[in-house]
Amino acid sequence: MPRTALRLLLPGTARPVPPPRPAPGDVLAETEDLRVRLGTEEVLRGVDVTARAGEVLALVGPNGAGKSTLLSALAADLPPAEGVVRLHGRPATEWTAPELALRRAVLPQAAALSFPFTVEEVVRMGRAPWAHTPHGDDTAVASAMAATEVTGFAPRSFAALSGGERARVALARVLAQHAPLLLLDEPTAALDLRHQELVLRVCRERAAAGDAVVVVLHDLGLAAAYADRTAVLCAGRIAADGPPAEVFTDGLLSDVYRQPVEVLPHPRTGAALITPRRDS
Repeated sequence: MPRTALRLLLPGTARPVPPPRPAPGDVLAETEDLRVRLGTEEVLRGVDVTARAGEVLALVGPNGAGKSTLLSALAADLPPAEGVVRLHGRPATEWTAPELALRRAVLPQAAALSFPFTVEEVVRMGRAPWAHTPHGDDTAVASAMAATEVTGFAPRSFAALSGGERARVALARVLAQHAPLLLLDEPTAALDLRHQELVLRVCRERAAAGDAVVVVLHDLGLAAAYADRTAVLCAGRIAADGPPAEVFTDGLLSDVYRQPVEVLPHPRTGAALITPRRDS
């Protein structure tokens, strides 16, 4: 842990100051010419991306495109080999760990715990950055559990839940953290149809409340329906970045996924429907 972060955690030292609420359109996270290497492999190659308050940004692309790596870099969990990651206008390396915890909340792909915590205890872990102001904890935890429909599981052991139930509890922990930047890695992967829609509605609600939401998705239909902007990654680069209606085209998606794709308008709403092209 950096010495500055350690000093902030010691008794009697200054507490990290929560950030002010962002204005709509404020840039809460951005990368500039970002390159990330894992071992000898360059996983991200000159990536520029921006997450703004009030927007849902979906990261999509085939397996191995660099989506999760980009999310980890935005979270300041992976250091750049080159380029810069900025959070709330400052290079990510200039924030201490306690300061970061008040500014961004991260949902990893997998949630595993080694001890028999209850569901409520897991969600309450999201309140750790606010230990100096615990008076709001109960409300934040209850609200997060209600939003993800896990209130009924509160006394149950986290380890006893199904994969989809665990995923929703992990999201509740992130929501309880009350950070203005949410970084969610495949939050719908283990969920049924109803709860996929629930999670993306929660993302939209958080954006409408002024947060910036960055979400990794494999379901292009969900990205088209709920994202304000979509960054399409391919082989560690951004192939396209913009509103889904503009970037989701037959040609681009067919090239990126190496699979013929059709983009069709929904007969009632006009929203994009993406499907593999099957000629037989």
